[in-house]
Amino acid sequence: MAVPMSLIGDNLKRTRRRIETAAQRAGRDPDEITLIAVSKTVSIERMVEAVEAGETHFGESYVQETRVKFASPLLNSPELTWHFIGHLQSNKAKEVISRFSLVHSVDTLSLAKEIAKQSAKAGHITPILLEAKIDPAETKHGFPPEQILEFAAQVREFPGIELRGLMGMATYAAPENVIRTQFRTLKTLFDALPERDRQVLSMGMSNDFEIAIEEGATHLRVGTTLFGERIYNE
Repeated sequence: MAVPMSLIGDNLKRTRRRIETAAQRAGRDPDEITLIAVSKTVSIERMVEAVEAGETHFGESYVQETRVKFASPLLNSPELTWHFIGHLQSNKAKEVISRFSLVHSVDTLSLAKEIAKQSAKAGHITPILLEAKIDPAETKHGFPPEQILEFAAQVREFPGIELRGLMGMATYAAPENVIRTQFRTLKTLFDALPERDRQVLSMGMSNDFEIAIEEGATHLRVGTTLFGERIYNE
């Protein structure tokens, strides 16, 4: 169920308090953790409510949907930072690099090459994360953990892109020990990257972001906790 607009600001405050508490438990500075409001399928009006409550980072997954949002004067602000967090088809790469500050979900070498190609054509450097398949049940998207460092070394040499770190999703609704183990796997891979590539560790969603903070996440992707259950158009 969608959350009434009047409650979105309250949800943001509660979520930020939870982030602060989890960071303190882990001996971390809460200011080093970025909350990304996952706004896919969320209306412009509800996003504006979040902006008015102080949110500046938004995560989107659908290129077609973002065309409408980016065209809205209500969301046309240089203070907002946009993250692409969904599966990206290579034929949409050109459009994404011109709109988003960070692409979290680079899950194949061919996609990285296409982003690099389109970025170089545009005279643009696109910051990216490589998506690691830390959920063993995931069969579609992400690099196998045992291969991701090898792929990172290749991607690092592509002109037009800048590797900033890694992204991953733990098994949904798994026991805490399973989620924690998967996040630790991702953090270990992240720590094995060269220092210049260790800027962003994107992990943790509405159901597990506090565990992610305790395991070293720098960026959290939280939607349902802020906006309520998503409503998908048929």
